Amino acid sequence: MSDTGATEHLQLRTCPLCEGMCGIEVRHRDGEVISIRPDRNNVISRGHICPKGTTLGELHHSPDRLRGPLIKENGAWREVDWETALRRCAELIQPIREQYGNGVIAAYAGNMIAKSFDLVRYVGNFFGLAGIRQIYGSSTVDQHPKNLTCMLMYGDMWHIAIPDIDRTDLIVMMGGNPSASKGSIFSHQDVMGAIRSLRERGGRAVVIDPVETGTAQRAGEWLPIVPGADAALLLAIVHVLFEEGRVKLGDLDGKVNGVDAVREASKDFTPEAAAAFCDIPAETIRTLAREISDAPSAAIYGRIGTCTQRFGTLASWLTDVVAILTGNMGSPGGMMFSTQVASHLDLAPPYPSDAPLISHHSRVSGKPAVLGLLPSGTLAEEIDTPGEGKIRGLITIGANPVLSAPGADRLEKALPQLDFFIAFDSYVNESTVHADVILPSPSPLEQAHWDVWAWPWCLSSGGHYSPPLFPHEGMEEWRAVLTVAALLSGQPFQAIDTNAMDDNYFASMCTVLGLDPAKILPLAPKHGAERILELAIRGGRYGDRYGEREGLTLDDFKAHPHGMLVGKAEPGVPLRTKSGKIELAPQYVLDDLPRLRSAMTEKRADTYLVSRRTLRSMNSWMNNVHTLSKGPERCTLLIHPEDAAGLGIGENDSVEVQNGENMIVVPAEITPHIKRGIVSIPHGWGHDRPGSRLSIAEKKPGVNANRLNPAELLDVPSGNAVVNGVPVTLRKHDLPGAPAREAALESQV
Repeated sequence: MSDTGATEHLQLRTCPLCEGMCGIEVRHRDGEVISIRPDRNNVISRGHICPKGTTLGELHHSPDRLRGPLIKENGAWREVDWETALRRCAELIQPIREQYGNGVIAAYAGNMIAKSFDLVRYVGNFFGLAGIRQIYGSSTVDQHPKNLTCMLMYGDMWHIAIPDIDRTDLIVMMGGNPSASKGSIFSHQDVMGAIRSLRERGGRAVVIDPVETGTAQRAGEWLPIVPGADAALLLAIVHVLFEEGRVKLGDLDGKVNGVDAVREASKDFTPEAAAAFCDIPAETIRTLAREISDAPSAAIYGRIGTCTQRFGTLASWLTDVVAILTGNMGSPGGMMFSTQVASHLDLAPPYPSDAPLISHHSRVSGKPAVLGLLPSGTLAEEIDTPGEGKIRGLITIGANPVLSAPGADRLEKALPQLDFFIAFDSYVNESTVHADVILPSPSPLEQAHWDVWAWPWCLSSGGHYSPPLFPHEGMEEWRAVLTVAALLSGQPFQAIDTNAMDDNYFASMCTVLGLDPAKILPLAPKHGAERILELAIRGGRYGDRYGEREGLTLDDFKAHPHGMLVGKAEPGVPLRTKSGKIELAPQYVLDDLPRLRSAMTEKRADTYLVSRRTLRSMNSWMNNVHTLSKGPERCTLLIHPEDAAGLGIGENDSVEVQNGENMIVVPAEITPHIKRGIVSIPHGWGHDRPGSRLSIAEKKPGVNANRLNPAELLDVPSGNAVVNGVPVTLRKHDLPGAPAREAALESQV
């Protein structure tokens, strides 16, 4: 218990949990967080906050969070010091490398990397040093189609345009729900407030989604669509633009290749042809096309729902195509690109722009590694299928693929077959329970923070530096990451020099910025992630280039605890294509159109499953926070009243949801805010696996929807998982059934 007589302190910092970048006030005393409230003077969020941001103290103080490394001995965990843990990593890695080489070692990168001050700046260096080709990641269960289309159209996978919602006259939102996720690849202090302001000034917001989400309800205009039909809808809009002479490139005239090819590709995708597939009337499609064309400005925003479907690449491509053809790409009020203070992604791009689109193929099913990543759903088969090249070692970094990746059952059974499994993670969760070594991260309050994965999608240019609030007693995370990378590259443990490795990494980034490493290194002798942040600021467009000119340094931001804004996004489209123009019609994307045409002739399933996020949850790990888990059950099956009545299902009844041989049982939540024939289960649940140490989450475990999502069901061009539009069958749980059905139910316990 803390000393109530101790002095209370206040720290201003940024919540690191999502792209919202909410400023918070953390009151603490004697090493204990007392309260977290919004910072109303924060220049970015201006007092906005969501429930998750108030729980950083609970995350820090959680008894389940690992404070030191764990190694497994005879099936039992033992906490050890960092040197012992890393030596154990060396003992595990060396014999596998010597016998089989690095080709049998894989890595899985999760999106929790973005929450770590060190990991987000060193993960690229990790992969560069480790020499691993079998790379998997949460990106292929998220935005990989958008990365692919941006690479092909603009020459950079992270040049992703975001809606200028504060100045637009019309926003069309597809597959995104900022009411629950705040903004995803879209950094804005208050999207719901921006929609309200848009409507108050006479503008409109249209949400296209199978579910009438909180965002759709606030927008006031909802077009329910069949999941997976977004590409057909958008192609029909493109068809109307050409048919009615509405194409207007505006400032992009002369800067776009492939307009005629897109015209030709859209010829047979008439509104009438798309209507039945989308379940949206042809005249509604025509009207929407005209409204986008006629609006003084229009923003077309497609997020995770447009990526995690059968035609994710086509849908992601077409949101940009519509914006370009209507003069709304790179224009105020349309879709714009950020102008960053510290562009970390330019210093160490996760995948270089000049690298091949497809680097290799998976061993078992021959799936391509697109932009360096193999489909997440192929990991299990690469582990459990015998033969040369079988994966024998795995490194996970901030990831829980047993809950977050399709084909969850098979992966859970495959992980114990590995020769070694090393995890960078702060919890013994459903995946890391199978690890041999767990190397924990500092808590969010034990590390500094400056967003790397939010400022690239913010139309304000600025920054907010948060110093560590509490001391971290363990090894600096960047040193641990580089040590494991060195072991994977074949270096003996005793010869590893992380300072030298860091200097080489820093020098390479200096060179990218046109700075002389020999000059800069003496000016920046302190190793670690803060040195990289300083370089990104001082070497960026607003920086002083280490005294070459007047400009900003990290100290300027440290002197502004509420954050500092220095500019706005500039009109235009940043390009790194060989032609120097937007490539509107990449052949790799056009080659997927026959698959869409074929799908439009298929018989529709009776029921499709789609995923969702809830406001008080985030992926899998935030379910282990008491404050957020209180209240009613949130892992429920959303189902339309008429669908429920037809099956004899009542509110809170248990429902069997089945796909093939896989089945889960989940309570029903009957709501009119969902399209008929569609049901929805939130992702990130299923905390009932033996051995995990998530004491709060296991009290309300929910179910793992990825047990129903087939690993082989992919968006073909990108390899992205399909978790929206998966055919399922429903049945009330208390109906009598066959022994096989009972066995299936028993298997999930």
